[in-house]
Amino acid sequence: MPDRVLPSSPGPAGGNAPSPTTDNAPNPTTDNAPSPTTDNAPDPTADNAPNPTTDNAPSPTTGNAPDPTADNAPSPTADKAPNPTIGNAPNPTTGNAPNPTTDNAPNPTTDNAPNPTTDNAPNPTTDNAPNPTTDNAPDPTADRAPSPTAGIALDPATGRPAGRAQALVLLFASCLSVLGSVLLAPVLPSIQQAFAGTPGVAALTPVLLTVPALVIGLTATVAGRIVDRLGRKRLLVGALVVYAVVGTAPLWLDSLHLILVSRILVGLTEAAIMTCCTTLLADYFAGPLRNRYFGLQTVFTTVAATVFLAVGGLLGAHSWRTPFWLYAVSLPLAFLAARHIWQPRRTTAAALPPLPWRRLLTPVGVTLIGGLVFYVLIVELSYVLDGIGVKSSSTIGFVSAIASLATALAAWSFAKVARFGPRVTIPAAFVLSGLGVLGLGLAQSLPVAVAGAVVAGLGNGLLLPALLTWALGSLTFEQRGRGTGVWTSAMFIGQFVCPLVVLGLSGVLTGLSSALLVVGAVAVLVAGGTRFIRA
Repeated sequence: MPDRVLPSSPGPAGGNAPSPTTDNAPNPTTDNAPSPTTDNAPDPTADNAPNPTTDNAPSPTTGNAPDPTADNAPSPTADKAPNPTIGNAPNPTTGNAPNPTTDNAPNPTTDNAPNPTTDNAPNPTTDNAPNPTTDNAPDPTADRAPSPTAGIALDPATGRPAGRAQALVLLFASCLSVLGSVLLAPVLPSIQQAFAGTPGVAALTPVLLTVPALVIGLTATVAGRIVDRLGRKRLLVGALVVYAVVGTAPLWLDSLHLILVSRILVGLTEAAIMTCCTTLLADYFAGPLRNRYFGLQTVFTTVAATVFLAVGGLLGAHSWRTPFWLYAVSLPLAFLAARHIWQPRRTTAAALPPLPWRRLLTPVGVTLIGGLVFYVLIVELSYVLDGIGVKSSSTIGFVSAIASLATALAAWSFAKVARFGPRVTIPAAFVLSGLGVLGLGLAQSLPVAVAGAVVAGLGNGLLLPALLTWALGSLTFEQRGRGTGVWTSAMFIGQFVCPLVVLGLSGVLTGLSSALLVVGAVAVLVAGGTRFIRA
């Protein structure tokens, strides 16, 4: 007869499975196949006497026992398995009781008793029994199961990934670069008055405010090389300590020239701090996380500039020296950096590889223009408002705060738009900044000026993180410090020359409005050119 098709059943311990010693156990090798020595062959010694091992008594190793690896077999230990010694089992000692081993009496170990290793007993490693190492067990290296630390550097000493503690220390330390450029703005007239007897005081006093940015622009490239040679953490902690010393020095200095020297030293330490912070953010985080923190870096520095400007004015009401106490804030940051920041592991021990200048020059050149465009809003907004008749310092401060808020919001959203890449983010940033500056140049009323400031602020919020991501995206660990230094130099040189360029254009043309129209038009043209960049 043909072999039977076996029914489906659950795993080896499933319900409704006959006992391995009782019911319905077909022979695993025959399945209703007559024995060559018994079926329909009368026993020579017992006519019509069933052979106890054949007639209707399947061999424990034969009848109707499916392959031990067959699917869908009931569990050998499940219910509905009659006990061979009770119900419907004739007593071997009573009348009309067939021999328990012959007459239609199932052998408790054979008749209809499935072999526990064969009859409908699935192999626990095959039939519907998932292999714990294969079925529905995701490969730990599969794409669908990314590591929770993917894109995050690990501390070589502890194996812990970089996280919020490291990011916050670096973001707050980044704010120190704007402290030097805005803190003293409210007290410059008082400083000039205090040193009225110093030759050239009218020229030297404004330089106190701008010289740190110039020094950053000139020395950040050198700081980047030191970062790659000496190490990130060591330079950062040392620069934070020195920053506090030279930053607070004017509290005790009685010479304007010595104060100017201290400001130059502030610029040197700011170059090291800014380069270290940006480089470490790029070292610790990659992909979307890096984009997020670059955006937050702009958020923090923008908000810090607004706060420092206000605090500088409040402290300056007491004395022109009082704002310099704020430079001591770098000391607790130095302690936090020493505790939470760690030096990433070098990928190679060989000499530093050269920078890929062919790929780096275009981002750096665009960043130089970007620094100039970025600083127009900060430097020229108050002059624009004054030119249209807004004289109230509170109104000017309110409009400046709105523009700063727009910058912070755009920088906050950078992580979401960064997925479009530099071909989209950089042109979008330059278009927004350019249109905003054009609006400021055309403004003849307060609402138009506010609208232009908001649009320019949105562009500025995207501009810095987009340029930074573009410049550092292709650099290795050994190149990143120097690359960050070059980028930082370009950005701060652009910011330093911004008022000089605008002033020069105003003199050549018909005033500030015409100069702003030129700068805005240049920004829009740059946006068109960067649309074709190779990301």
